Amino acid sequence: MTTHSRPTDAPAADAPAPEAPELQLMVLDVNGERHEVITEPRRTLVDVLRHELRLTGTHVGCEHGICGACTVLVDDRPVRACLMFAAQAEGARIRTVESLSAGSCGRPDELGDLQRAFRERHALQCGFCTPGFLMLAEGFLAERPDADREQIREAVAANLCRCTGYQPIVEAIEQCAAARRAARPDARKEK
Repeated sequence: MTTHSRPTDAPAADAPAPEAPELQLMVLDVNGERHEVITEPRRTLVDVLRHELRLTGTHVGCEHGICGACTVLVDDRPVRACLMFAAQAEGARIRTVESLSAGSCGRPDELGDLQRAFRERHALQCGFCTPGFLMLAEGFLAERPDADREQIREAVAANLCRCTGYQPIVEAIEQCAAARRAARPDARKEK
């Protein structure tokens, strides 16, 4: 006896039509600009940043919140964008690595002070993890501007550099922190 089976990927004749994905309008404040995005509510923040807003500086690494390549600032605090739904970021201020170049110098085509310190200290290695380290450092220095080398070293341990270039990364953050402290008005009065 011969039996004929239906191909496994073909829907049965009486099967209901596949449902269209649920979509949601989200309003996101990214790098000081308001963006309206219509997407599935289950999409992560990193996916929306990269695929909807084309801010590809934020990298996708492990997608489990371990490596830190996707680190962005949400209300000035470093978060793993692969672990956060984009919908959870509505109403918050989101900063990506693209914001750094326009931050301190005001021109989008110039590197910010933290980026320059990374370049000067050769803290880039292969560069894949660099955006995550930059955003981690930006959030850390905003919260702890007087951090010492040991505190910086402890902070950067939260992200992974597969090239193991931690020493130049620590030196770059330390250099930037020192320059920012020297530029503070209270530091200039002491001179």
